[in-house]
Amino acid sequence: MEKLRQFIYGIIAGVGIGIGGIVFLSVDNSIIGSFLFGIGLLTVLYFNLQLFTGKIGYFVFNKLNYGIELIITWAGNFVGTYLAALAIRNTRVFDKFDAVYKIAEVKLGDSPLSVFILAVFCGILMFVAVDIFKTSNEGTVKVIGVLFPVSVFILSGFEHCVANMFYFSLAGVWNIKSFLYIIIMTLGNSVGGLIIPSAKKIFVK
Repeated sequence: MEKLRQFIYGIIAGVGIGIGGIVFLSVDNSIIGSFLFGIGLLTVLYFNLQLFTGKIGYFVFNKLNYGIELIITWAGNFVGTYLAALAIRNTRVFDKFDAVYKIAEVKLGDSPLSVFILAVFCGILMFVAVDIFKTSNEGTVKVIGVLFPVSVFILSGFEHCVANMFYFSLAGVWNIKSFLYIIIMTLGNSVGGLIIPSAKKIFVK
């Protein structure tokens, strides 16, 4: 039952990130769009949903079976982003989203090493955002602590595996290469997300 909850919460989180992607594509100003994208992560954190990039950093503080939860979460995120993309493709809003094809083209035209490095940086920022939300007692700090790292990773062109699950689904570009790139992004996000907590576990007593 717990694993089913994790999967369902992963799906809902994926839909939340999809909504963030939808609003980002709907806004002409990329800076404003990058901030509004943060509604996805805020939703995930506020309702304690399951988002892979928000959970991977805490692997070092958990037992090995936490890895199973991460796999379930990743699968749920994939399903959620796909369902969000499938739904929006059947609305009039989709007609405004020609930019998603260019987004997918740029990401899939990049080298695997570049994608991995960009995903590492995104993973670092995702951990920063999630940990600020979890550890701060001030509501304003929580919100700012989420929105700024999210905005920075988007404007910097860093790679977020779950967001890209949505973009690839919306653009309809799934094939062996795009799935492989999602795996590379997932590994990069994982490495990046583990850097700060691993250092804290080793050096902070």
